[in-house]
Amino acid sequence: MILPAGFAMPDPALTPWPLHIVDKAGFAAWRDAQSPAVQAWLAAQRFDGSAGTAQSWADAHGAIGGAVIGIGDALDPYSYAHAPLALPTGDWQCVGDPDDATRHALQLGWGLGCYRFDRYKKSTRAPARLVDAFDAETLDLLAACVRVRDLVNTPTEHMGPADLEAVARELAARHGAALTVTTGEDLLAQGYPAIHAVGRASHRAPRILELSWGDASHPHVAICGKGVCFDTGGLDLKTAVGMRNMKKDMGGAAHALALAELVMARKLPLGLTVLVPAVENAVGPDAFRPGEVVATRKGVSVEIDNTDAEGRMVLCDALARACELKPDLLLDFATLTGAARIALGPDLPVLYANDEALANDWLTAGNTTRDPLWRMPLWRPYLRYLTSGIADLANGSASTMAGSVTAALFLERFVADGQRWAHVDVYAWNDSDRAGKPAGGEAQGLRACYAMLKARAAA
Repeated sequence: MILPAGFAMPDPALTPWPLHIVDKAGFAAWRDAQSPAVQAWLAAQRFDGSAGTAQSWADAHGAIGGAVIGIGDALDPYSYAHAPLALPTGDWQCVGDPDDATRHALQLGWGLGCYRFDRYKKSTRAPARLVDAFDAETLDLLAACVRVRDLVNTPTEHMGPADLEAVARELAARHGAALTVTTGEDLLAQGYPAIHAVGRASHRAPRILELSWGDASHPHVAICGKGVCFDTGGLDLKTAVGMRNMKKDMGGAAHALALAELVMARKLPLGLTVLVPAVENAVGPDAFRPGEVVATRKGVSVEIDNTDAEGRMVLCDALARACELKPDLLLDFATLTGAARIALGPDLPVLYANDEALANDWLTAGNTTRDPLWRMPLWRPYLRYLTSGIADLANGSASTMAGSVTAALFLERFVADGQRWAHVDVYAWNDSDRAGKPAGGEAQGLRACYAMLKARAAA
């Protein structure tokens, strides 16, 4: 097993330092069991076991003798994420034998706390290493979260439509999946006019990636991910502030590809189809324009109210294609609306679903894995905000009301009747540095989705 940075397998050649884990409620009892010297040192440092704290101490010879970290929820990976950079660099091994759930949270949180995007700027210090027996599933979950972060953090010049295709090809080759790519003008010939319209102004050709994997006898899950590799807003140009982080607008694609990688790595008994419309919403002489009517794969005509509502345009063709395959479940991830962030902030993805059991399963999995989502309503009377006088549907409205809801309703129009579907409006980004959550790309709702799919596959 090849371990990522910050981990080491038990080895007789290693002499790890002892690491104690406490919470504030149990701190006093733990402290009283330590040596008088350690108790005095902790008192001098005013360490009380509060969540997110860490304290090391010296032995009788002046060398490191051990350390303690304070945590909150023992089953929340982020309770442990401060440890790798808060502790002295070296090898650490937990005192005691945590149960499987706690060990999983510890290992995952430790790995997330070690993460730094270092493609262009190397880290200045190595993280502390956790010495333990590692679970392969935990490491696969960590790899999926890192995959999302790395893809989202990579600047657009190195993460355009062709680069997303290269990632999909590597995954397909490694896991024995099939990949079909439709590019450029072929999008029109193959029935993807909305994807073509959004991406046609860029010098980098738009495309749709379709990855297929698994046994046809197993339940079939289709996953769509918005792959807008950079979003200028198009002719409805974003402000400089609004455009600054738009390399992250392919965060939905990053989630879809990482989830597929995880499902394939764990060999879940599922059939899998991943659809990623990969485009750049650029400004140029061939850019699609406000007021145009764009055709879609489903045959629904769409009047362009705003060229900055491009994500729903590329997704509508992908969703229509997915429905042609008649999957048991259809899921999509998209960095779709600022309205979702206004409603729930950056940390909590918005979940929409047309099936109660699917929604409840995903929400329950989110609570269990400490990867929460919040459900919002598909309030269909708000379709009135997407009325067009010359087309079947508009892609936006002059109203500022219920922007996340109307975006979800737009997508639902392209979901076949009777198709079980869920949509996640995800931010995929940390605005600031926090323990285990460095500023930049972030996986949200991914671990919950995997847990939900795993439970359903086992049922």
